Amino acid sequence: MPSYSEELTDPPRTSPDLDVRDLEKRTRLMRVLTRLIAVSEMGCKEIAREADVSKQKVSHLLAGRIELLSLNELEQLRLVLDGEPSSF
Repeated sequence: MPSYSEELTDPPRTSPDLDVRDLEKRTRLMRVLTRLIAVSEMGCKEIAREADVSKQKVSHLLAGRIELLSLNELEQLRLVLDGEPSSF
C-alpha cells in the first residue's frame, strides 16, 4: 500500500492514454510553431502580445519545454502565426 506522501506526489491517472494523446498534439504543434516563428517577420515579443501569452511562454516553446504551455496557448500562437486553426 502506498504511503501518504507517495499519494501526494504521484496521483493515480484515470486515463493515461489521454495524457499521451495530448502530449502528441502539443509536440506536433510545437514543431509547426517553431518553424513558423523561424520564418516570421514578427519578433517573439510581438508574437506573444498578439497571442495574448507571456514572452516567457514563447521562450519556453522555442526551448522545447512544451509541458509549460497548454494546448490552448499553442493554438493561440498558431492562429497568430498561421491565421488558421490547426487540425491537430
